[in-house]
Amino acid sequence: MTVTYTSRVSTSSVVSNFLGLLVRWRGSIYKLIWLDLIVFFGLYCLLAITYRLLVNEEGKRFFEAIISYCEKNGTLIPLSFVLGFFVRIVMNRWWDQYTTIPWPDGIAILISTSIHGSDDRARVMRRTILRYVCLCQVIVFTMISPRVKRRFPTYNHIIEAGFLLENEKKIIEAMDQAFPSYPKHWMPIVWAASIVMRARRENKIRDDYAVKTIIDELNQFRGNCGFLLYYDWVSVPLVYTQVVTVATYSFFLFSVLGQQWNEKHADEEGIRIRRWFPILTVLQFFFYMGWLKVAETLINPFGEDDDDFELNWIIDRNITVAYCIVDEMHQEHPELVKDQYWEEVFPNEMPYAQPSMRQNPPEASTAYMESQSKIQKRHGSATSTLSTRSRYNFRQNFLGRPSATGSYSDSIQMEDGPSRVSFSESKFDLPQDDANSSHKPSQSTIDFNELIEQRRRERRERIRHRFLDMQSTHLRHDTSGAPYTITVLRPPSDEALSENQEAGDRAQQDPSSSKDPPPNKTEKQD
Repeated sequence: MTVTYTSRVSTSSVVSNFLGLLVRWRGSIYKLIWLDLIVFFGLYCLLAITYRLLVNEEGKRFFEAIISYCEKNGTLIPLSFVLGFFVRIVMNRWWDQYTTIPWPDGIAILISTSIHGSDDRARVMRRTILRYVCLCQVIVFTMISPRVKRRFPTYNHIIEAGFLLENEKKIIEAMDQAFPSYPKHWMPIVWAASIVMRARRENKIRDDYAVKTIIDELNQFRGNCGFLLYYDWVSVPLVYTQVVTVATYSFFLFSVLGQQWNEKHADEEGIRIRRWFPILTVLQFFFYMGWLKVAETLINPFGEDDDDFELNWIIDRNITVAYCIVDEMHQEHPELVKDQYWEEVFPNEMPYAQPSMRQNPPEASTAYMESQSKIQKRHGSATSTLSTRSRYNFRQNFLGRPSATGSYSDSIQMEDGPSRVSFSESKFDLPQDDANSSHKPSQSTIDFNELIEQRRRERRERIRHRFLDMQSTHLRHDTSGAPYTITVLRPPSDEALSENQEAGDRAQQDPSSSKDPPPNKTEKQD
């Protein structure tokens, strides 16, 4: 089963928890590469002894040329890239295979809640459906795992374990003889679906939606079992595995020659250490060969390595849990009682075994962010000085100088055409020296009375355009023949508009009078 060490590294400490994992043997890198490391170091020592003691001077010169060539060109092999990419593919494939393993818990819960009844008929239906589901998984595991195959070498061993009956074995064997080239793991799922349909006909399942849900779960379980077979049939391409293997062993063949000590470069710095022990060469072999062994171990997680999945345990667990859900726990639950927070509705404070473990709730990342008003108050002095200077420049450059009346609103320069801009006289207060300035008022000015009159003319034009396409009242008929009336207002005439305008002006001049405005002539005509 997969070697787990999560409990050893649950909390980090001053001394790394990983250091304690280096002394473990089961599932370790030492267990994988110790034999290759002994062979590599033995070959290195054999070549060193041959060079130093067994060859003559001419042979030493030839061996030194080989050492120089291997040392300079050994790095041409892109071992890091090839190994890294290969191990990443294998790791992703390894985890995907584990997540593909189906579990019958969901189907068991659906069967327990959907097939009603406490009689033997309903009970045998529930148990048989889950037994067929687990039988499908057992058949698939025997096809992909050597360990499970040794546990169930024949159908008779599956019968002894209680997953298969004698009459069911005969049916499967008959199918094997008729179609020997195809796996039969899907047959138990077909039997389970037939039992579900029979339970619906016998009203053990009370609605069709539950039948559909159960069938979908059975199909998903069968599909996951099929994917496990696909992973077994379609592996990582052989050519890529060969490239990685050849690259790794070729690299270390060059290393065992290129990292040798030689007399020609004996005085160079760093070369003397190789004479006694090639420490960096051994570490390099340890890392790269360990990388290759990791991929070799994980490429098929259904084998018998230390980190392979324990499928036999999964089989035992699934059949036990499935029977417990659909039989022992069928329509059973603890007594319904009021919880301890019944009166409080919800807990105001949850208890802790150690009060020191209580922590404050998480805070948002902008919890301590200052608002704009606080920032302005903090930089108030500098901001006020800058704003005063900016207002003064605005008055000097944009508003110009005051008119003879001393009001800035009387001397605003306006462009030709309608305008909707208005300024309040109280918005800008200049110092006294600006009020007494010798600048003359601007020649191009506009009075606010003229601006108000211009707005009234614009409003009248908008009203006229609004009613341009309107017609008088018409009597129309809908599709059923019933008459209905459409009333459309006419645009007011210029005479009516002028009368309304004069009446409004008189009312402004004499507020005490409460005379009604004259009626619209257009309305009388309508």
